[in-house]
Amino acid sequence: MEINFKEIVTATMILFAVIDIIGSIPIIIDLRVKFGHIHSEKASIVACFIMVAFLFLGTSILSLIGIDVNSFAVAGSFILFFLALEMILGISLYKEEETNAKTASVFPLAFPLLAGPGSLTTLLSLRAEFSTINIVIAIIINTIFLYIVLKTSVQIEKIIGKNGINIIRKVFGVVLLAIAVKLFTSNIQGLFHN
Repeated sequence: MEINFKEIVTATMILFAVIDIIGSIPIIIDLRVKFGHIHSEKASIVACFIMVAFLFLGTSILSLIGIDVNSFAVAGSFILFFLALEMILGISLYKEEETNAKTASVFPLAFPLLAGPGSLTTLLSLRAEFSTINIVIAIIINTIFLYIVLKTSVQIEKIIGKNGINIIRKVFGVVLLAIAVKLFTSNIQGLFHN
């Protein structure tokens, strides 16, 4: 278990693309309008805790129900594929739940928007390829970035504009699509070698 700068950068970029905090700015602003205030610190810490906990406990939970990491990674590649399609095509495949003012910072912001099925699946998939310490560092870097974006979401939207956010979303969608394909091809081979 050693710190590898290349792994940290790659894992950070993959998580950044999956979490899609820039693309979520319109949703964050909508939550601010509905509930008046979003606890940026609370949302960031809860999202970080969920991701780190799943990184360490996810494999145990999977082995408990008899699923190996390769199978989970292949399933995860499909989730990433559909998330990428959402970002590229501007469609919504996942149903959004109702929320209220008290829980908005945790649900739907911290979970499932920031630490959702896509990022949790990605974490286990990354664990199959990267060292755990590097993934934890990538989670912390993303958490810091999440906090900054949550704190400055209104200013970011004013600077980038709606079209800018849509362009960024589509670019990260294509990146995510490529990651999904790579994840599928590298883990599908692992299924047949076992």
